[in-house]
Amino acid sequence: MTRRTIENFGFRIGSMPKGKRNAISDVPGVTVGHSTIDTRDHKTGVTVIMPCPDNMFQNKLTASVHILNGFGKSLGTVQVQELGTLESPIALTNTLNVGLVHDALVSYMVTRCEREEVPLFSFNPVVGECNDCHLNHIRERAVKEEHVLEAIRTASADYDQGDVGAGKGTICYGLKGGIGSASRIIRLGDTEYHLGILVQSNFGRTEDLTIAGQEIGKKLVSRIRPSETDKGSIISVLATDLPLSSRQIHRVLKRLGIGLGRTGSHVGNGSGDIMIGFTTANRIPDKKTPDDPFVPVQILQENLMDTVFRAAIEAEEEAVLNSLAAADAVTGYQGYQVHALSELI
Repeated sequence: MTRRTIENFGFRIGSMPKGKRNAISDVPGVTVGHSTIDTRDHKTGVTVIMPCPDNMFQNKLTASVHILNGFGKSLGTVQVQELGTLESPIALTNTLNVGLVHDALVSYMVTRCEREEVPLFSFNPVVGECNDCHLNHIRERAVKEEHVLEAIRTASADYDQGDVGAGKGTICYGLKGGIGSASRIIRLGDTEYHLGILVQSNFGRTEDLTIAGQEIGKKLVSRIRPSETDKGSIISVLATDLPLSSRQIHRVLKRLGIGLGRTGSHVGNGSGDIMIGFTTANRIPDKKTPDDPFVPVQILQENLMDTVFRAAIEAEEEAVLNSLAAADAVTGYQGYQVHALSELI
């Protein structure tokens, strides 16, 4: 996987060691797939995060959700908050395609469970969204079931970033945003764990853009069509192989707001800032009549959480900046043009 990252422009984000790919897929078993729609009127698509290779409905993942600002139309977050488990791939798309993508995930999981002889009578698909209406004729709802299934089928540990999939039509800090990712290694004794972030970036006021502490946005407002308000949304997905409880994951997710703030976000009124997190450890089997009424789990000692918080903050900050660094300039619906960060620094 070759792509531009924020480090290609001479910026170093944080101090912790990064994973091999510096991506959410550094967490073993996690893969990402895209389906991109790129026509004159449609700049949109779908991105799917597959949390594990096996059936996540049959063996659920410990998970949590944090809503930093709820100006969003995501689906599936209420049950994740209530039960602390994830049983679905996580799909990202545009605002008006949430329902269609939700339906496609149902079709996928029904088919998979029938093939694997797993009973399924209720299912909680998780779908996040950003509004890409400036570059995409959003009312035509171009994303269909075939695009969701393509993203699932092509999911890989090596995947593109920037203006692809659900990030094809997004705008971040007045520049071309999109899909960005980063990861950090957490060392506990002799064992290495991984924490990765993937974002769909579509937020921020141009003047506020900050990279590694430098107020880059103030230099850009006279060169591009600036975004004058902090609105639009960001979906952040966190994955780790560190054994955490749902409550601990929620604590980590709350720290992602600090990473956003380091890039310049003020979490504006019109920005939907949604964080979804899961661990590939602590799987919860879907047994309706278990022989043993208890599920054994491990959780990290609370006095070791500081390192996890730092890893999440650094990865969130870098994932946002990588979404900008990897994106190319795009001319979309009705000739709307958005510059790329790579053209300007």
